[in-house]
Order: sequence, then structure tokens, then C-alpha cells
Amino acid sequence: MEELVRTNDPVLISFLESLMRDAGIICMVADHTMSVLDGSIGAIPRRVLVDSDRIDEARAIVTDAGLAAELRYRNPT
Repeated sequence: MEELVRTNDPVLISFLESLMRDAGIICMVADHTMSVLDGSIGAIPRRVLVDSDRIDEARAIVTDAGLAAELRYRNPT
């Protein structure tokens, strides 16, 4: 799994989940239970993860939806 987006915005997360579901791309939201530690104030961003084999397709879908600024890219090392 690779990180697609990192955000505190629950509406954005829901929208991304919907986009991925419509495209048949399995995604997972990581760190959503961390809100217990931060008192549910949203201090710890949640990560939307997708399968590594479909990360490019997922990025294209997010870009087409006008949300390219939200994308996370791995550090080329």
C-alpha cells in the first residue's frame, strides 16, 4: 500500500473513498483511530492508502477531480 493523501478533513477522506470505490480501487484509511489520542481535535492527519499497483491510476483520478494539491508523493531515493 502507498500513501495517496494525508489530511485531517473527513469530508475529503469520504470523497476520496467514494472516488476509489467507483474506480474499483481498494483503499484503506490509516490512523483514523488515532483521534482517541489527540482528543478528537484532528491534530493527527489520517492517511488514505491504495494498492501500490494502482497508485498511478488513483493519482490520476484525484487529479481529474481537481484535488492534485492534496496528493502525497513518495520521496525518490
